[in-house]
Amino acid sequence: MPAKTENLVIAGVELSSRLFIGTAGYPNQRIMLDAVEASGSDLVTLSLRRISLQGHGSDTARLLAGRRFLPNTAGCEMARDAILTAELAREALGTNWIKVEVIGDRETLYPDVGELLEATRQLVDRGFVVLPYCNDDPVICARLADLGAAAVMPMGSLIGSGMGVANPANLELICARSPVPVIVDAGIGTASDAVIAMELGASGVLLNTAVAKADDPVRMARAMRHAVEAGYEARMAGRIPRRGRAEPSSPQLGLVGS
Repeated sequence: MPAKTENLVIAGVELSSRLFIGTAGYPNQRIMLDAVEASGSDLVTLSLRRISLQGHGSDTARLLAGRRFLPNTAGCEMARDAILTAELAREALGTNWIKVEVIGDRETLYPDVGELLEATRQLVDRGFVVLPYCNDDPVICARLADLGAAAVMPMGSLIGSGMGVANPANLELICARSPVPVIVDAGIGTASDAVIAMELGASGVLLNTAVAKADDPVRMARAMRHAVEAGYEARMAGRIPRRGRAEPSSPQLGLVGS
């Protein structure tokens, strides 16, 4: 029997899945719920600015009651706005976990690093478990960890682009150096992208668009679940060295007719 896969631990909380999934942009709420279930994810992201907190109609938070939420500060452009959004999320959803996004450019959705660092510093001081979305920059990731971020979430590529891991060398370096879990966030387009992120050393993958906008979101969510698991298992197993020449898998001695 194979050994049990080691679970991901963030801020002392053990998560059985290394896949985090978003809840925005699905064709309808039923498909969203089925996709979340198929993903096997323990942690679902919610944008506080896009959901009703009043419990009216098809409220996403109500429909997903019983799951662990990771609210985010999507749409914020200043540290003060992200902090206010986080405080509202803590009061409304009963969680001190927050994915911090502070956007500096509306076209690329790149983070504003200065504002992100300040938001992280203040939110950690206020008792939040902070998971900041950031550039794929080893220095920025190290500074965020130093400020007390519970995990860092470098971008694979532009949000919603489906371009996969655009800079594998940087991501591998971040994963090798980080004292906290590294969750690849943004740009994942299909299952092979998730495998690559995990094989490079990521602790987990967060995605939304790749599933929500797929032709069959539920089937893609299931594929992403298996991809994250496969990438992690392959990394732990250890790949063979790359060689510039062929090497037969069977011995050359004792062949018939030799």
